[in-house]
Amino acid sequence: MGRQGSPRPPQAARPSLLWALPEELLLLICSYLDAQALGRLGQVCRRLRAFSGRDLLWRRIARGCLNSGFTQLGADLAAGIPVKERVKVSQNWRHGRCRRETLLKWKRNLMPWMHLDGEYLYLSQAEDIRAYRFRPDSAGLQRRPQAIFSGHQEDVCRFVLASSHIVSGGGDGNIVLSKVHGSFSIKFPAHQQEVNCVDCQGGIIVSGSRDRTAKVWSLSSGRVGHCLHTVQTEDRVWSIAISPLLSSFVTGTACCGHTSPLRIWDLESGQLATCLGTDFHRGAGVLDIVYETPFTLLSCGHDTYIRAWDLRVSTRKCVMEWEEPHDSALYCVRSDGNHMLASGSAYYGVVRLWDKRQSRCLQSFSLSSPTSSPVYCLRFNTTHLYAALASALHALDFTAP
Repeated sequence: MGRQGSPRPPQAARPSLLWALPEELLLLICSYLDAQALGRLGQVCRRLRAFSGRDLLWRRIARGCLNSGFTQLGADLAAGIPVKERVKVSQNWRHGRCRRETLLKWKRNLMPWMHLDGEYLYLSQAEDIRAYRFRPDSAGLQRRPQAIFSGHQEDVCRFVLASSHIVSGGGDGNIVLSKVHGSFSIKFPAHQQEVNCVDCQGGIIVSGSRDRTAKVWSLSSGRVGHCLHTVQTEDRVWSIAISPLLSSFVTGTACCGHTSPLRIWDLESGQLATCLGTDFHRGAGVLDIVYETPFTLLSCGHDTYIRAWDLRVSTRKCVMEWEEPHDSALYCVRSDGNHMLASGSAYYGVVRLWDKRQSRCLQSFSLSSPTSSPVYCLRFNTTHLYAALASALHALDFTAP
């Protein structure tokens, strides 16, 4: 019998040859992985979990996802949130997984408008605009508003946040300019009938009214409230938006005449620059307009379509359109600046999510059933969607399905 040898001493675990590769090469290899493969790679060990979770690796994937915080031009609108987490939440948007919550209720029916700004949600309620602060631990709002902005004698129709000011138009025909942090405000008469819409950029206010005019106003020191141009639109103006280039503005009208309801006007001269589209049915009024880039914009309204326009391609025909499947007027539309659209319908508080790369609606949520109400306004960020109906403010939380 041979003599049994003594046991070998345990050897230290060899470091993986993977980590001998330059970091640039590892990043290049991982850049070819999809979201599922990157997730599995992160389950191998702690070191790979940290490495595979880098924003640099997930940014390419996020740009192809819905509402991940990246615009079409590559800007990151949610820089404080890890990109990997945004990709996870994006799947909830795509599949409609969310938790519903009613944040506010009021007794009489209104036509509210709202804006999101960091920690605050600004909401028009009758003749006031109220600033509600978000609770730090949820999508809920603090019960009492942090500030109330008054000045109108009748209901606020629409308002915008411009730098440190709120610019609002009301049913009393006035425009009110209120300082966000302070009690300073200026009110001036703007139109003979209600101011249906306003926008403000670059020291300029534009407003549209039921009195069939659109006006351009100065915000320069000493000239606040001075009318620069009065445009005769020959139709009621429902929506208005200033181009990001600050060279023109677009009006959306009721389409009761024989002219296009979408027209672009030169800001400096107040003259008509061009009309968008040639085939609109009578009554196909435009209720909302949103610029995505200096050359692309979205419109929606009574003809049940969302339309995307690219001014570099054609002003006669839109480049894409999406039809509301239940033949309902569309009161509002918003974009994530990339692939996702959200629209608010005229009946039963229906909010729809759209992927611009598809023709059919992706997801829909009825927020006012069994009673019916339009979605007058909606806003969203990468985690929540907020919809203002006639008697309540609703939230969809996509982080907690």
